Amino acid sequence: MASMNERLRDAANSHDPARVAALMAPDYDSAQPVHPGRSFVGRAQVLANWTSVFEGVPDFESELLASASAGDTEWGEWRWHGRHADGAPFDLRGVTIFVIRDDAVVAGRLYMEPVDETGEDIDTAVQELYGPR
Repeated sequence: MASMNERLRDAANSHDPARVAALMAPDYDSAQPVHPGRSFVGRAQVLANWTSVFEGVPDFESELLASASAGDTEWGEWRWHGRHADGAPFDLRGVTIFVIRDDAVVAGRLYMEPVDETGEDIDTAVQELYGPR
């Protein structure tokens, strides 16, 4: 049987938001620890989110780069990419951590971020993050 991450990948690649939402528990609890204001509860918001994804990125593609599981938890490393409806590139990469019970995702922590192809090098980043203020 396919892992939940594989099922999520396949659902996303079908471009059917209802198929993605159907994998979530009705009271799915979503957290984005790097962006706490984006947290929500409920399958309805999953449906709304993925409807917007497929409208905004018509050729959306989900790649599961790596995954692991322990007990009821699955970790996945992802690349989500395509082109926005206006042709601009879309590229997110990161990690998700999902808790699965009764064949549904009951909770998730998403660490997905846009790829910054033009960002600073490591020395500049270290100085900006940890240097004196």
